[in-house]
Amino acid sequence: MESIAEKVTSLKAEIENFRHKAIDDLESFRLKFISKKGAISELFEEFKQASVEEKKSLGKVLNELKQSAETKFKQLTEEFESSATSSNVEVDLSLPSVSNKTGSLHPLNLTRYKIIEVFERLGFNVADGPEIEDDWHNFTALNFPENHPAREMQDTFFVEKNPDVLLRTHTSNVQIRLTTYSCNYARPCISQ
Repeated sequence: MESIAEKVTSLKAEIENFRHKAIDDLESFRLKFISKKGAISELFEEFKQASVEEKKSLGKVLNELKQSAETKFKQLTEEFESSATSSNVEVDLSLPSVSNKTGSLHPLNLTRYKIIEVFERLGFNVADGPEIEDDWHNFTALNFPENHPAREMQDTFFVEKNPDVLLRTHTSNVQIRLTTYSCNYARPCISQ
């Protein structure tokens, strides 16, 4: 059976001669030598059963072996990182950035999208229109008479008078825009 001193000598030579080609090699080095289940940890377990005289001579050698393995791992990691950063990889700066994929949609937005999906399967379209409308799209095209209560100043927020420009009072004016421009009466519409 090989003694602890012989194992230390062979491990020391193996650590010094280790060469890496990829990041996986660094991980295998760490697992083989430095990890809790690695060769050096096994030597420390064997060291516990050694006699007192052997412990005096082997303790220093084992600690030096452990330090040399950690130093070699740190050196290899730095070499790999420096070679990765100094490589001549050309980056196309005109490409759009990759957006951060963390987080998720708000539950109200998710519910809204599910409702829209259900209505789209039923044959409805989703349409959006301007928030500030003219009088024709908001009232006249919808057959609101001149004396209708919705046209009064206290019920409507007018932005301008003559010509009347106002904040949209309901969603029907979006439907007027769609039917005026697309003339698609066979497909109903959901206005927002």
